[in-house]
Amino acid sequence: MNRIAVLTSGGDAPGMNAAIRAVVRAGSEKEMKMFGVRDGYEGLIAGNVVRLRARDVGGVIQHGGTFLGSARSEEFKTPAGRERALRNLREYNIEALIVIGGNGSQQGAYELSRVGFPVIGIASTIDNDLYGSEVTLGVDTATNIALEAIDRLKVTASSHRRAVLVEVMGRKCGYLALMCGIAGGAETVVIPEVEVRADDVARDILEAYRRGKNHALVVVAEGSDCNASVLKQAFVEHKDLLGFEVRTTILGHVQRGGVPSASDRILAARFGVAAIDEIAKGNHGVLVGIEKGQIVLTPLAEVVSNKKGLDLSLFQMSKLLAT
Repeated sequence: MNRIAVLTSGGDAPGMNAAIRAVVRAGSEKEMKMFGVRDGYEGLIAGNVVRLRARDVGGVIQHGGTFLGSARSEEFKTPAGRERALRNLREYNIEALIVIGGNGSQQGAYELSRVGFPVIGIASTIDNDLYGSEVTLGVDTATNIALEAIDRLKVTASSHRRAVLVEVMGRKCGYLALMCGIAGGAETVVIPEVEVRADDVARDILEAYRRGKNHALVVVAEGSDCNASVLKQAFVEHKDLLGFEVRTTILGHVQRGGVPSASDRILAARFGVAAIDEIAKGNHGVLVGIEKGQIVLTPLAEVVSNKKGLDLSLFQMSKLLAT
């Protein structure tokens, strides 16, 4: 295979640019002709394909986001949309496609692979909810951005003897919230994987107050049933039972836009080079991920049909450390 395209899809993640760079330079070193698809699957349907050479990806490794652009495509979910994408791949004589993204993106990669087009996925999502990789591209940066915000909020919370409720991203996965809760010293963590009531959170805040703490920290995953909005309303109704006055901060998309950490840049390099190596061997229909420090390949069919679990022993550890 000599003509290879790469696209980024779904939510952007710090390290995507570094992964594109690695793909293009590793492919160019093997004398492959490399192409970039702008705006994800939407760009593939529109035929927005550009040639990429080694120098075209210079100076991007330190930037967050994706210079190729990303978009969610409803049309690509339809057979007609995918057929248009395949026609454009054939028109540009693209022989294989590398898809950098999370669950929805890899579902799209699987659909192309299922009809015979060679595709390799690269695990990239700040949610860390993608089956086939212990950690995904962007997670380290997003965690550190959220943790920096939490550390700052704790300073002002302590100054005013308040509780601070911080909601982080992650969709229906509590990984980010749990890691930030442990690293940030939270009194309690609320994640989708563990059922929690507002009364439970209020009790944890009150206990921190009774222990004489100057502040209390609650970290909440956005996908929890008991999310920041629910808790805020509950605390307004029962503010006399908390001890502390509560302030709420929703971090939102600020977690995606950071300068990628060294860890994410290195992971991007490993993923990108591995993807090209597999294409050179004639392998495809797999996701490039990492387990126990080693690059692993997982069939896309398994990736889209399995749900990644969360190590709940870490949740128990967070409760222990909060006492």
